[in-house]
Amino acid sequence: MNLVNIGYGNAVSADKVIAIVAPSSAPIKRIIQDARDANKLVDATYGRKTRAVIITESNHVVLSALQAETVANRLGDD
Repeated sequence: MNLVNIGYGNAVSADKVIAIVAPSSAPIKRIIQDARDANKLVDATYGRKTRAVIITESNHVVLSALQAETVANRLGDD
């Protein structure tokens, strides 16, 4: 199992990641709210601004304070 660092000591399984997107669009904001309502949201920002949204195979949504491009590069390096 490969883990990808998503910032501040947090990691996600690289095998389970479906998408890494920026949080700025309305559809992504709806996905975040739906995940929050379904208790499938993991906030790994430590109070910082959300800059990347990671969607997993299990429909969990992970928020990261790192840029989406940075997380994608780390995922590609593994």
